[in-house]
Amino acid sequence: QVQLVESGGGLVQAGGSLRLSCAASGRTFSSYVMGWFRQAPGKEREFVAAINLSGSITNYLSSVKGRFTISRDNAKNTVYLQMDSLKPEDTAVYYCNARLQGMNYWGQGTQVTVSS
Repeated sequence: QVQLVESGGGLVQAGGSLRLSCAASGRTFSSYVMGWFRQAPGKEREFVAAINLSGSITNYLSSVKGRFTISRDNAKNTVYLQMDSLKPEDTAVYYCNARLQGMNYWGQGTQVTVSS
């Protein structure tokens, strides 16, 4: 099993940037496909970005493509989400996700608020 702890959320003005981090502990981090999801008030949780085991393949929600960048450091057991050109509609709780053999693990979430 893996434990995930997110950090880096906060309040930022539109057009600003934030970098989220997700530190993992437990089983071998490099065995997990890692991702970020978000949930805005009154909405369902949605996929934001994912990265494969080596970090060579990434995938993004269309509305964040070109603004967000997911990356991972397997030596540090950490996955990152660099968020640039933030918009008010990016406001949500952001969750780190680890996936292995059909099992999903989640962090507790970190709040991102973008003011207009």
